Amino acid sequence: MNRFVELIPQQCAKYGEREALRFRDYETQVWSSMTWNGFGQQIDRAAGALLMGGVEPQGRVCIFTHNCPEVLVIHFGAFYNRAIPVPIYATSSKDEVAYIVNDSGATILFAGDQGQYDIARQVAAECPTLKFIVTLNPAVKRDADDKFTLTWEEFLCTGDKLSKDVLAELQNRKQAGTADDTMYLIYTSGTTGVPKGVMLTHSNMSAAMDDHIERFDTIINDKTDVSLSFLPFSHVFELGWTMVCLITGIRVAINYNTKEIQRAVKEVQPNYMCSVPRFWEKVFTAINDNLQGAKPVVRMMVKQAIRVGKTRNMKYARLGKKAPALIEKQYQYFEKKVYSKLRGAIGVTEGKLFPTAGAMLSDNITEFLHAVGINICIGYGLSETNASVSFFTEPGWTLGTVGTPIPSIEVKIGEQNEILVKGPTVMKGYYNKPEETAKAIDADGWFHTGDCGELAPTGEIILTERLKDLYKTSNGKYIAPQVLETMLGQDKYIEQVAIIGDGRKYVSALIVPDFEELKAYADKKHIEHGTIEELVNNADIRKMIEGRINDYQKGLASYEQIKRFVLLPKAFTMESGELTNTLKIRRPVINKRYALLIDAMYAADYRKKKSNNEPANN
Repeated sequence: MNRFVELIPQQCAKYGEREALRFRDYETQVWSSMTWNGFGQQIDRAAGALLMGGVEPQGRVCIFTHNCPEVLVIHFGAFYNRAIPVPIYATSSKDEVAYIVNDSGATILFAGDQGQYDIARQVAAECPTLKFIVTLNPAVKRDADDKFTLTWEEFLCTGDKLSKDVLAELQNRKQAGTADDTMYLIYTSGTTGVPKGVMLTHSNMSAAMDDHIERFDTIINDKTDVSLSFLPFSHVFELGWTMVCLITGIRVAINYNTKEIQRAVKEVQPNYMCSVPRFWEKVFTAINDNLQGAKPVVRMMVKQAIRVGKTRNMKYARLGKKAPALIEKQYQYFEKKVYSKLRGAIGVTEGKLFPTAGAMLSDNITEFLHAVGINICIGYGLSETNASVSFFTEPGWTLGTVGTPIPSIEVKIGEQNEILVKGPTVMKGYYNKPEETAKAIDADGWFHTGDCGELAPTGEIILTERLKDLYKTSNGKYIAPQVLETMLGQDKYIEQVAIIGDGRKYVSALIVPDFEELKAYADKKHIEHGTIEELVNNADIRKMIEGRINDYQKGLASYEQIKRFVLLPKAFTMESGELTNTLKIRRPVINKRYALLIDAMYAADYRKKKSNNEPANN
């Protein structure tokens, strides 16, 4: 019997009527709870329903929804059947959903809300292995001619009052599970090509859990702590962290609507929450904006508090050292007057640990957050490594790194500075893609991550760039676009950046401004504007953005600096195919879609305009 088949019954016996999950009620939007016993009962019903629905051992079921407690119920119900959950991002397009259902050969498609149900109905005719659809949100309105769909409650009811033979079969499946069984099929976001199904086994997840619990043994407290589920369960980072919480008894508060995350953080006051850097970039920008409007005496106090916080937490606490008495006394004073208020405004007054990964977070923001008592834990990983390869170790982590490899993982640097990984958390392979698997995992068992980096003398990983994203200008200089994009992403006026430069003479950029901030600036400076197009093409606006870009890149070599840029009037989106479901830029799509604008930045007449001191992004 696999570890994750035994987990819930063990926790039910240990915790019983204690809260396991917290979530917003679909109808009232009030936070509600599910106890461990209630969670276990729902899983038993779902397991029986999956068996009655024809799911075979190692059969696949797709889950296409925003985060909700039903997702975890389905996952564990599938484990009881030796079956495989296949998460699909709630923001996926019809074509993406059809591809994943067909590639995985799923027999059941769980759809969350009305939008996902509508897409599920559209793809059903294109997916021959699909037996039926199940809707999770009770507000979903089924089509009048729909004989193919069950509600969540109708589905669960099929798992009630099972015959002795069916119960015996379910028990046999539980007992027959092996460590090499595929536990999850996680489809990669496909920044450069077709998504691939990553096969993660029960042994992969079990090894990852052991490593994380060993690292966090001094932090985790299962009596009162709560973790807010912010990233989608289709993201391996959130999935793995949620498993850590379930194993250690930490309550999981499930945020359904990602647009309401700031509200949810304030309401839940989480001790833990894993997130992507963009969340903390926005927090940093908001704090700085509020300070700009504060009284001079307040600004002076906060600046002094941050200086003290950096000294105490970066110079001493980070290394496990006791700060000098005077520094500690000042720190405790500012904890009451400044830090606690800043954390309270965000909603993390009693925060303990905030794992952060998925992209780069600037050293400046990381240092600031630690200074005010927000324990950001920077990490690095991939779907293929069951999330974490490395993360900060307390004490002793180093700014500018992504921490040391987790205990069971080996890391080395290969050709072209590529990070190679070996260990028990590395995937079994790509589903139905043996050739792709052979390319990714060499004969010696090393997984080729496609990421560039180096190992510091401390053993920590310094991440530099995606190998496929690394640009080489026509002058032979290598450019790391993500470094530049992360650098500019700190700016309050910049929402998205796509760096251009592969095979070009110099670096340029497509920039999506923060339109609300831009409007506020224009109003303050009495710059007339009617449409967004007029705003981004305004010479004064362009000059302001150019000045801010130049300030950020003062320390860069000349060949690394952005020489041209264009302000775009609309954002890159998942719907347009410019972003993946994990909000990563699809560079081939952007390069093709904006080819004319990009070419214009390198045209001879464009350079002539620049030499005549005309705006850089004209």
